[in-house]
Amino acid sequence: MYSTYVLFSKKTLRYYTGSTDDIENRLREHNSGETKSIRNGIPWKVIHIERFKTRVESVRKEKQIKARGAKRYLESINQSG
Repeated sequence: MYSTYVLFSKKTLRYYTGSTDDIENRLREHNSGETKSIRNGIPWKVIHIERFKTRVESVRKEKQIKARGAKRYLESINQSG
């Protein structure tokens, strides 16, 4: 099972979108500083997860969210749901 996720940092007020087959491990990596590009936002919190059967579907959703912007994407699904 693959996951597309959105993280949020209260420290930087920024969102981060990614995809993985192990969300718990990936969050641990992000919060331990292993991901250099978002290290300054530690601690990151998972605020949204969507699960997919294939990596292709998960990466497709990741690109869709990034193209729209995580904040706008989350606002749109909260309004429709």
